[in-house]
Amino acid sequence: MITKRHFLFNLAIIILPWMSLLFIGKRNVQRFSVAGIFIIVFEILNHLYGHKRSWWKFYDKKDSFFKDELPFSIGPYAPLSMWILKYTYGNFKKFVILNLIFDALFAFPIIDILKRYKIISLNGINHIQFFIYLHYKAYLLYGVQYLYEKARKLP
Repeated sequence: MITKRHFLFNLAIIILPWMSLLFIGKRNVQRFSVAGIFIIVFEILNHLYGHKRSWWKFYDKKDSFFKDELPFSIGPYAPLSMWILKYTYGNFKKFVILNLIFDALFAFPIIDILKRYKIISLNGINHIQFFIYLHYKAYLLYGVQYLYEKARKLP
C-alpha cells in the first residue's frame, strides 16, 4: 500500500516538471521532445534493471515498479532534459557542467533527503555509483539531440 506522503511525492515529481514546460515555449518543446522521449524510454529500461538488481529501496511495504520507479522515469527526466538542452545545446562543455551539477545534487544531498523522509534509499550501490548511473545518460541525450538536429537539416 502506498503511503499518502509517497503518493503526494509521486504526484509532485510528475506534475511540477511537466508544468514547467509551459514556460519553455512551444518551439523548444517541439525541438527537444524527441530527445526527451528517448530519455524517458531509456530511463524506464535503466530503472527496470536497477529494480531487478535492488540498487535502491523504497520504504512502502509492497515493492512495485509502477508506484516507485516509474514516477521518477516519467516525471523529471524529460522536462529537465529539455530545459538543459534549451540552455546548453551547441555548447557541449556547458551541457556537461550543468548535468554534472544536477546529477551530483540528486545523487548526494537529494537522495539523502529522500531517505530522511522515508521515500527511497540506496541499497545495492553507493552514492558515487549512483551518480555515474545518473550521469552517463547525459551523453546519450546530447547524442540523440545532435542526430535529430542533423537529420532535420537534411534536404
